[in-house]
Amino acid sequence: MKKASILMIIGSALLLGLFVFPLWNIRLGAPQYPEPLGIDIHINGLQGENEFDIQNIDGLNHYIGMKTLPKPADMWEFSVFPKVVLSMAVIGILIGILGFIGKISSIWFLIWFIVMGILGTLGIYDFNLWLVEYGTDLDPNAILKLVNPDGTPMKYNPPLIGHKKLLNFDAFSYPRLGGVLLGIGMLFSLIGYFLGRKSTANLN
Repeated sequence: MKKASILMIIGSALLLGLFVFPLWNIRLGAPQYPEPLGIDIHINGLQGENEFDIQNIDGLNHYIGMKTLPKPADMWEFSVFPKVVLSMAVIGILIGILGFIGKISSIWFLIWFIVMGILGTLGIYDFNLWLVEYGTDLDPNAILKLVNPDGTPMKYNPPLIGHKKLLNFDAFSYPRLGGVLLGIGMLFSLIGYFLGRKSTANLN
């Protein structure tokens, strides 16, 4: 049970990496940009991969009527997500400590994992809603008004994950180190649950 609890503590602590490293990244590449433009998505705001990436992306978006990229004050998520992550990290560490000293069973590791899974799914859903709104809620007075072959307005939302062609841009969307640490942390808690259950079964 102690090994399981240590995994739980480490897994929960890995969530704190989200305060240092970006959760996600969206990168735009095109022939006129030999060095792609990139946005690192942190739990408390957006940051360009390079100094002028945000400014350049906003400039491009202006021509097709897209909104400027949101600042932390523009989205409630950037103030709520840090509190949720910190709370879950602290709760997870406490659960691991209580498991280490034999006060609770490993079922609490599974409960924490399930709650994190639900919160993560809601976060991904919210993130996807933002991407769709960002790419479809266009200014009708934009300089460029591009349409699909069927006459419907063209959408410019980047993919949730993977690759998508946006005009002459290749858009890529993938987790960054913070997101990887989050996934590893959740995996550790799940492994901790199975190890704890196994050790309890052996004692019985």
